[in-house]
Amino acid sequence: MLEFELWDSRDENHFTFSGRNISQEQPFDFQFELSVSKLDDGIRIDYDKGIKSSTTFTIEPAPQGSKLTITDCYERLLPEERGTHIHEVDKSLVLWAQYLQQYLVNWQRWSRFRLWRWYMRRVWQPMKPAGRRITYMLLWISAAEIALIALGVTIYFVEYA
Repeated sequence: MLEFELWDSRDENHFTFSGRNISQEQPFDFQFELSVSKLDDGIRIDYDKGIKSSTTFTIEPAPQGSKLTITDCYERLLPEERGTHIHEVDKSLVLWAQYLQQYLVNWQRWSRFRLWRWYMRRVWQPMKPAGRRITYMLLWISAAEIALIALGVTIYFVEYA
């Protein structure tokens, strides 16, 4: 849900990035510097400006693998100011986490195939979110068309063979 225009690394733990957040009712542009610090059980990302001060990713063991917890912190705003900035809150975090989980499950399942790895790294990941959604729809439409053609061929052979 983010379209990145710039992603630049100042050093190992400091980055500058800008782009557009399209997850909101009204998309907005952003430009931040962030710093990444390691925690015992994950990482913490601190932002230099904006209403979000940090995002923490923690990983802990779970019965079926691991559990990722993502926490956004909006400490920069006073409680009475939060209502006026609600449109700037990143609502894509839950959706992003679901897509990340789906990607990791698919990577575990399909990464042994060289063509799939090439496609994901060279085609899918560089796409903008809108391009991914359009490609996904076109793939499903193409699969439905092939199924209908196969059904038509089957009916033809059953009726006339």
